[in-house]
This record gives sequence, structure tokens and C-alpha cells, in this order.
Amino acid sequence: MSVRTRFAPSPTGFLHIGGARTALYNWLFARRHGGQFILRVEDTDAERSTDDSMNVILDGLKWLGLDWDEGPALGGNSSRGNRGPYRQSKRVDIYDRYLAKLEEAGLVYEDEGAVRFKVPDKDITVDDQVCGAVSVNLKEQGSTRFDAGTKQEVPTNPDIVIKRPNGGYIFHFVNVVDDIEMGITHVIRGEDHLSNTPKHLALFEAFGIEPPTFAHIPLNLNQNGSKMSKRDQGALIHEYQEKGFLPDAVNNYMALLGWSGKDDQEIFSFKELQQRFDLNGINKSNSKFDYDKCLWVNAEHLKKLSPEALSEASAPFLQNGDIPVNDARIPPALELARERSQILSDVPGVIATIFSDTVEYDDDAVAKVAGREGMTEVIQTLIKGLDTVFDWNTDAIKTAIEMAAESIGAKIGALMMPCRVAVMGAMGGADLVPVLELLGKEEVLARLRGFAKKL
Repeated sequence: MSVRTRFAPSPTGFLHIGGARTALYNWLFARRHGGQFILRVEDTDAERSTDDSMNVILDGLKWLGLDWDEGPALGGNSSRGNRGPYRQSKRVDIYDRYLAKLEEAGLVYEDEGAVRFKVPDKDITVDDQVCGAVSVNLKEQGSTRFDAGTKQEVPTNPDIVIKRPNGGYIFHFVNVVDDIEMGITHVIRGEDHLSNTPKHLALFEAFGIEPPTFAHIPLNLNQNGSKMSKRDQGALIHEYQEKGFLPDAVNNYMALLGWSGKDDQEIFSFKELQQRFDLNGINKSNSKFDYDKCLWVNAEHLKKLSPEALSEASAPFLQNGDIPVNDARIPPALELARERSQILSDVPGVIATIFSDTVEYDDDAVAKVAGREGMTEVIQTLIKGLDTVFDWNTDAIKTAIEMAAESIGAKIGALMMPCRVAVMGAMGGADLVPVLELLGKEEVLARLRGFAKKL
């Protein structure tokens, strides 16, 4: 049996990290087993569903590298795969055909204009791959509705509405029909859908179809235990792209939100995730989103990028920072930036001073340096020492600073910080000596002389 998984987003907004993680798990499972990953769009909510939202979701999946074997194409209504259409709004005739099967079997009836499915009066067991066995009798469990008069939940008909009075089909029904028609073998989705699954199993049985294997993954929560909303930091996938996260790093972090490789490894390449992901590694407890941990994971991936990949990924952010991407100093400057950056949008700020005609001084840094005794002598000593360097490279520059320090009976550290502030404008940033090399001798001396006038 070929594995077939699916991701079924509703095009009513942006791609949320919870949905993206569900897509990732389904994609990884399919790829691990040499199967197919299907994308279908649950757009039966005509008032809220839009093509713009759909394309934002598809763009997000494409950026993450979660390509689909069957589903809607980007930018339009065309599809790839032979089990479409892959938009529920285009599948009404298929749902009508399946409803007719239930009518013929006497398993549905009309109730105030709606169509209800008769739930069986017996235990239905969900043998879930993550949550274990869960049994429920839908008839005994019953159903409730909110009574506006008493302002309480009151018992109501337990039979499932599968078609509304307005003719629209309900999620439970179309979900099952689509899984049957598309040959889905494994349903990997959020734990919040576990309570719906007995209803789905009852429908599979009514159609005489063997149900897929179910795996309900833990929910993704905030640090305080609340459910993540679209307004929370890190909730929306397009923001990761805009801020300069790497898609492989985002996939890495999302994988860790509910799954473990059963060892201490936390940094995984995309290929490693495909090779190692399995349902046995999914945790039973809910995960808590940690934006700082996500930044750390991204920083680790940045360190592993090849120089060519780092240059390509950084280019849009350099351009936004008015840094010339074709400057010969860009490759060595990026090597300095990668150790000081967590995301690509950090890169311009780390190396901007190398490519600037002026220095933007941090007032606190200047005040701290200027307040030290003998600072004028330190700066003049640096100017004199660096002016003697003939072959301008890191070794020669460092030696010149060491000799300058010795000449006034100081340690090299006493000169490095004033030099950093004078040349780079702040107390932090990339390694000083390589920055001095990239700036060039004349620019460094000019900045030191300019800083001396500020003292």
C-alpha cells in the first residue's frame, strides 16, 4: 500500500505555524515512506474563503519546501493529480453522489430542512497512533446546544447534521468523502480533531470503506499554556520569510514542536528530518512555542550555510540596507556577520559600517570611552601605530595595536574597545580586526582622526 497523506487548509487567512507544522508532519511521513502528499483546499465557507488567502498559504508551503504531489496549482484554479478537483467548492456533485448512497441505505433523514446522519448506537473505537485507543458511543454521548432562553447547554439530537438547510455540506461529511475519493491512508492532524474522529469512523463504516490510520498530534501552545493566535509572535509563516529566517530552520523548529528523534539532537537538516521522522517520535503532551529557541535554531542553520548560499540568502536584506551586494568585500563581511546574526535581517546591521561613508555613533558607547583617563593619548597612539602598517592584513594590524599598547604601558584590550567605538561607532558588532582590514587603512585612520576631534 502506497502511503498517501494530506493537508487541508481553509483559505480564510494566513498560513499559521500550527497548520504549517501539520503540513510538515504529513509531508515528512509521506516522503519517508515513498508516498504522496496531497493538498486540498477546504473552501466551502464561501463568505470567508478568498483566492488571495489561498495563494498566501500555497506560497508559504512552497517557501518551506513542502511540495505537493496532487493539489491546486499556484496562482489559479488548475490542478495537478487525477483525483481532483482539489477545492471542496468544486466537488459538490461528488458529495451529492455520496449523500445518495446514504439515502439508499436509509441512514439519513431530513430535519427542519437539514439532513442528518443516523449515528450507530454502539461503541466506536479510535485506535490512534499517538493518543492510543479512545472509545465512545455517539448515541449515548449525545449532543448539546446553547439555549438562549435558559442560557445553558441543553440536550439535543445526537445525529450528525451533514447538510445544512441552505444546501451546504458540513465539514465532517466532506472530510470523509474527500479522504475516500483521494485514497488517503494516514490522517495526521491536530489533537483538537480527536473528538470528531468517531463521527468520521461512523461515516466510513456507513460507506463500507476501511478508514485511514489516524495520528492526532499535540497542540501548539504559548508559553503560558494558551492557544496561539494569529496575533502572537511567531504565529504566521510569511513573517518568518520577511524577517529572514531560513525555511530549513523553520521546518527544523516546527518538527521539534511535538516530535523528538529520541536523542539529544536538536539541529536537523531537511534531509535528516525526512530520513528520521516517524509517528513513534511524536509526543503525547502539548508543545509550547518558544520564539527565542526558534531564533537559536535559525542561527545554528546560518552557521552551516555555504558561503554561496549565505550570499544568495542575504542579498535581499543587504539591498534593503543599501549595501552593495557586488562589492568584493561582501563575502568576507558575511563570514563575520554569520557568527553575530540569528536571522538574515540582522546581517546588514552587523556589517553596515564597513560599507558606510560615515560612522553612526552610539552616544552611550562614546560617553563610556571618552570618560576614561588618557583617552586622547590612546587614540593618537592607535593612529600612529596603524599608520606604520605597510601590508594591511589582520596579522599586521593586530601586531601594530599590540605594539601601540606596549608603547604606553597598556594591555591590548585597553586599546581595542576605544578603537572599536572610534571606527565602528558601538561597543558590539563583528570582530574588530577583520573589520579594520575590510575598511582599509585610509578609512580607518580617517575615522580615528575624526573620533579624536570628538574627545
